[in-house]
Amino acid sequence: MIIGRIQEQQELLRAANSEYSRFVAVYGRRRVGKTFLIRETFNYTFTFQHTGLAGGKTKDQLFAFRASLQSASGRRFASFKNWYDAFFALEEWLGSLPEGKKYIFLDELPWMDTPRSNFVSGLEHFWNSWASARKDILLITCGSATSWIVNKLIHNHGGLHNRVTNKILLHPFCLSECEQYCIANDLGYSRQQIVENYMIMGGIPFYWSMLRREWSMAQNIDSLFFSEDVEGLVHEYQQLYASLFNTPEPYMDIVTTLATKSQGQSREEIIKHVHKQGGELTKYLNELEWCGFIRKYNCIGKQSKDALFQLTDNFTLFYFQYIMGNKNNDTHFWTNSIGSPLYHTWSGLAFERVCLQHIGQIKKALGISGVLTNVYSWRTMGDEAKGIDRTQIDLLIDRQDGVINLCEMKYSEQEYIMTQTEEMKLRRRKGNFLAATKTKKAVHITVVTPYGLKQNSHSSVAQNQVTMDDLFV
Repeated sequence: MIIGRIQEQQELLRAANSEYSRFVAVYGRRRVGKTFLIRETFNYTFTFQHTGLAGGKTKDQLFAFRASLQSASGRRFASFKNWYDAFFALEEWLGSLPEGKKYIFLDELPWMDTPRSNFVSGLEHFWNSWASARKDILLITCGSATSWIVNKLIHNHGGLHNRVTNKILLHPFCLSECEQYCIANDLGYSRQQIVENYMIMGGIPFYWSMLRREWSMAQNIDSLFFSEDVEGLVHEYQQLYASLFNTPEPYMDIVTTLATKSQGQSREEIIKHVHKQGGELTKYLNELEWCGFIRKYNCIGKQSKDALFQLTDNFTLFYFQYIMGNKNNDTHFWTNSIGSPLYHTWSGLAFERVCLQHIGQIKKALGISGVLTNVYSWRTMGDEAKGIDRTQIDLLIDRQDGVINLCEMKYSEQEYIMTQTEEMKLRRRKGNFLAATKTKKAVHITVVTPYGLKQNSHSSVAQNQVTMDDLFV
């Protein structure tokens, strides 16, 4: 059974039903369900399928490829000297088969590209000189090393330039898909628990598959993240970045830097800590953004060169706030910290990230799905002469219909009680924004909180409310 992924399945099936040969690249972060999607869509039936070996040398990769080809064809092949030999043997066998579409699935493609192996050249020759000249080949490639897929296939400037015909970036589940997963697997979670679990794991299906339905959510989190159980996720952080990037250290350095400031940092601020310059830093930032670990956002009224970068990956945020903070190796660290200052700091920040991952749902709740909008953040260092305080607003929805929604995201396990202090804080933020930007548009304060605002003399400061249920639409 597969949850969601309707558009992705339709894209795969359109490629399969094309009258021409198609070259498909499916990519996305580790554990997001790429292989599962492909296998389920084609009912686990392929003319030829092969998975690269993690850490295997060239001779090991070629040996494994030969074994897969022998298993699929029933033939015996001499040892392959290089990838040209390997792909030629694949061509020869596929060409001998009866008429009909041939489905080829190459999983974990980046692992096959060992140093000086000329794997990409061999793949290029296979596609350009043979497969693309036919009408019966569906080549599906897949890999967790998103940067490799993007740089070597999608943005290839050599023989594979513009050869990928279908590009499918598989995103994590949204909240509604996680709810479907919980129902299908009888986990019995409330929406509040689903949101909190999403704040920890994000929408990574594999992580959710590790939840045991006979345990409470707190028991599951303690077991997965704070126990040395070999099936847990306590070491997932290092494995995650190593699976995505050949040299993970620079990426982890950037992520570590961004974890120190929740509001994000500019390129200049990042450079001070990671000592990377120009194109090299741009490459690392772009690849982290492709993988969904960070977001690049422009401040309203500022040029793109003034953009800020913010850590948005739920799991990484949880790692820095909690797993690194477990100094005493407490196996019940999560349970023991619920309600603590650490919990409140993390939950407020994590809920903001969940909201930023569900902007489409927020727009729908506001009734502006059909309105042209731009999404920004905004910060100012303040201007004492103009009476403008230092201000940070993580989400602004700038609408074509003459309105800007200034979104304030508040995590609460009950109706949020707006105090006089909080009301004045929001009014000052709105005033600072109006004074600094000189916008002519109406500015509406919009509060996003799980159970809405408790009605009192201060709650009217919000012209719009978005609740937890709205995020599940």
